[in-house]
Amino acid sequence: MDIPEKMTQVLAKDGVVAIATLGQDGPHMVNTWNSYIRVMEDGRLLIPAGGMQRTEANLAFNDHVLVTLGSSKVAGLQGTGTGFLIKGRAAFITSGPDFEMLKARFAWARATLAITPESITQTL
Repeated sequence: MDIPEKMTQVLAKDGVVAIATLGQDGPHMVNTWNSYIRVMEDGRLLIPAGGMQRTEANLAFNDHVLVTLGSSKVAGLQGTGTGFLIKGRAAFITSGPDFEMLKARFAWARATLAITPESITQTL
């Protein structure tokens, strides 16, 4: 899936990212930063994971994920600020080139969260 240009602009700015998963015990959310996300040529989003143990357990149960991200520094649909909702599937990677790339930049990463978007919607 192609990443919208506006979302690329958002990822270059300061902002928080919320990642929601659903496990046997119900929904769970974690946060990361826009600047941590790497967009791959195939459209996958790679995110370094330091903790995220419950997120990992939830994804083993149900690999669907919802992600929101935004920035007040990028013009949106109604003026200043924009955001996106990403629906997709995700998995944790602990070896190989995708993991090694992020581990080189984020020494604290124990894994890489790889998200394959199925839909991306601008919400603001």
